[in-house]
Amino acid sequence: MSATEVTRNKATLRRFHDAFSTGDAEIIAKTIDEVVDPDAQIHTPLPLETKGKQAIKDVLAVLHRGFPDLRIEIEDVIAEGDRVVSRNTVTGTHRGEYMGLAPTGKSVTYKEIIIARFADGRVAETWAVVDVLSQMRQLGAIPS
Repeated sequence: MSATEVTRNKATLRRFHDAFSTGDAEIIAKTIDEVVDPDAQIHTPLPLETKGKQAIKDVLAVLHRGFPDLRIEIEDVIAEGDRVVSRNTVTGTHRGEYMGLAPTGKSVTYKEIIIARFADGRVAETWAVVDVLSQMRQLGAIPS
């Protein structure tokens, strides 16, 4: 893989995160359609029936319903070959139902690491590690 392709893949992952942070459902969906393969393999266990890029759209819709002001701050982006890793801090305010929890109005800050494999300039596979335990503790769903 050329240095140009690696740079392009890093920029694509940043574009995805930037779109997500807008909170605009149309921008998010359009960006996913442009940068994610329709049949992308999502290796993170999700409580969804959908697959591929639709699963990503569904996860982001759930997050934005629960945290309409959700933002991703990219801490690190590391790329090698066809893989791009992003270490992020996520912040938001719990203003809508999320994972069975009624809105609490509480702010949350948690970490995540996303690994994306690219093929032909699009996300073809993802793996994510999200600190859901920290998120749930901050919402009061799990005692600290």
